[in-house]
Amino acid sequence: MSHMSEPQMQAMLNEQLWNRSFLLCLCNNLFLFIYYFAMLTVLPIYIMQDLGGTVKEAGLALTLFLVSSIAIRPFSGLIVERLGKKRSLRGAGLLFVLFAFSYLLIDSLWSLLLVRFLHGFWFSILTTVNVPVVNDFIPEKRKGEGMGYFVMSTNLGVVFGPLIALTVIQFTSFNTLFALLSIVTCIGYVFCLTLNVHENPKTAPAADAPKPKIGWHDIVEVKVLPISLIALLVAFAYSSITSFITAFADSQHLLKEASLFFIVFAVSMIAVRPWVGKWYDRKGPSSVIYPSFVSFAIGLVIVSFMDNQWVLWLSAVFIGMGYGSLFPCMQTLAIQSVSKQRMGHAISTFFALFDVGLAVGSVVMGLLIAYFDYQFTYLSCAVMVIATLFIYKASMRAKKPVQTTIS
Repeated sequence: MSHMSEPQMQAMLNEQLWNRSFLLCLCNNLFLFIYYFAMLTVLPIYIMQDLGGTVKEAGLALTLFLVSSIAIRPFSGLIVERLGKKRSLRGAGLLFVLFAFSYLLIDSLWSLLLVRFLHGFWFSILTTVNVPVVNDFIPEKRKGEGMGYFVMSTNLGVVFGPLIALTVIQFTSFNTLFALLSIVTCIGYVFCLTLNVHENPKTAPAADAPKPKIGWHDIVEVKVLPISLIALLVAFAYSSITSFITAFADSQHLLKEASLFFIVFAVSMIAVRPWVGKWYDRKGPSSVIYPSFVSFAIGLVIVSFMDNQWVLWLSAVFIGMGYGSLFPCMQTLAIQSVSKQRMGHAISTFFALFDVGLAVGSVVMGLLIAYFDYQFTYLSCAVMVIATLFIYKASMRAKKPVQTTIS
């Protein structure tokens, strides 16, 4: 190290992925999604046991959060652009924490529904601004690898959130759990406060320029629409897993074994993460995206024939490697398609369509299962994933491929 020149040392630091700020971003995102998935798991139980609600009302509480999140999502990029990344991150983070504590004051179903609806707004803005913030701390030549690890922190929330929630409510009350989860959001907010957020340079408007009106360009980033629509189709298929894998396992008398599904999913995703990001950066996005589509489809085919826990867990391996690699690659493609000034708009567009895919997919999957059965539904999703692969291939032919980060 002592024999290196100052420019060489600076170049090495610029290529360092695991810097302090990147780690803080990962921790912030992990704690946010631990809270999100923990609440997603226990709220239906809380509504039915403590508030005397029905299954439909429990579903309404979960849906309202998603509805408000999707409603504000197209404007999240504009909010980040107007307020700046630092204000958006800290402001939305503070309001998210305050609403987390408000669950301790809930005394009726209607107050819960109101809190869930309002809470979704801040979640949407927070998840939008987190991406351009972390992107600033990832070296240019390691974007695929860095964003892969960032998305992995989200998927770890899928494992730890429900695990913490279901363990705690076995020994104590829901209010104690809500207090604990509120503390989790506070810790995540501390990570936000310690980040040295970089603002994008703004071009000063001319003195005689009219005040700009909000237009289509302020809400949607057209450049990311192709990959966002592909993400919508992927989310549509993935909704069959998020919404109905537990119910399918229960119908096969495998409910206890289903708790390990997302753990196997996370382990599989983590196992391939080190080389997936590097392949993306060195050989281009398609080198990862094509095999990921195939792996995801294989996992859906396997789960459609589930009749014992080994088949269930084997499907989790392929879905973890497939979907777990697809999502970060698509997100990285989205942010690499635009300038830093437009990154907030790109992410809000990407997530808006992805969220729509999840929401609409959940409804359609429920109808398919009701009219046909689980096997037909999962096989249909597998066919859809392969069809989406060809749509992605056609979209890559229709335009010049996104410039990869390797020189």
